[in-house]
Amino acid sequence: MKEKTEDSIALITGGSQGIGYAIAHKLSADNIKIVVADVKELKDKKDNVWYKLCDVSDPVQVHNLYKWIISNVGTPDILILNAGQGIHEKLTEGDPEKWQKVINTNLMGALRCIRSFVPDMLKKKKGHVFFISSVSANQPHPYGGVYSASKSALEVIAETLRLETLPYINVTVLSPGITETNFFSNQISGNQTIEKIGMGAIQPEEIAEDVMYILNKKQNTSINKIITRPISQSF
Repeated sequence: MKEKTEDSIALITGGSQGIGYAIAHKLSADNIKIVVADVKELKDKKDNVWYKLCDVSDPVQVHNLYKWIISNVGTPDILILNAGQGIHEKLTEGDPEKWQKVINTNLMGALRCIRSFVPDMLKKKKGHVFFISSVSANQPHPYGGVYSASKSALEVIAETLRLETLPYINVTVLSPGITETNFFSNQISGNQTIEKIGMGAIQPEEIAEDVMYILNKKQNTSINKIITRPISQSF
């Protein structure tokens, strides 16, 4: 195994539903201690799963999350930056305040968590950071500019983190395609749906399987990006 997961601690932002929840469920079944940080409460709790209310766009809440985890659980070995929100607005007609909220969550939220948790991971000289991106990164498309830009920036941050923390921190970007979650219904604005796109959808459990596959790679192997999408998806 690349990384011994027994007795490991994983922090998953946005882990109360969708992809984050699927990852939490998969990792907890492997006896990894899980902390789910989300604005929505986690309903299905287990003995090795903790829930903490946290809006990653709020620096005070991220700082409080850090203090609580270090004091009560320990330094995370696995950091999964999954919290995010979509928006479907035209650049010439949309609301810049809503754009700012998306950027604060999708980009600044990840940066705040990196700044809080990765220094302690570096002290241990080990750790794995997962960035949940999207196939929308580097794919400009009408009404998707702000969301795509936030994910493009996130992937630049991921590669920068990899370079800055070599050889101790493993960094992986996961870029899901259309996924059967509440992503579209939770968008700040827009009326896009899986049915309207018409290219099918993968299940969030498939992304969770990607995480386990990566964690179980042999020593000295690093998988830095995986794209997983429906076979019919054209972008």
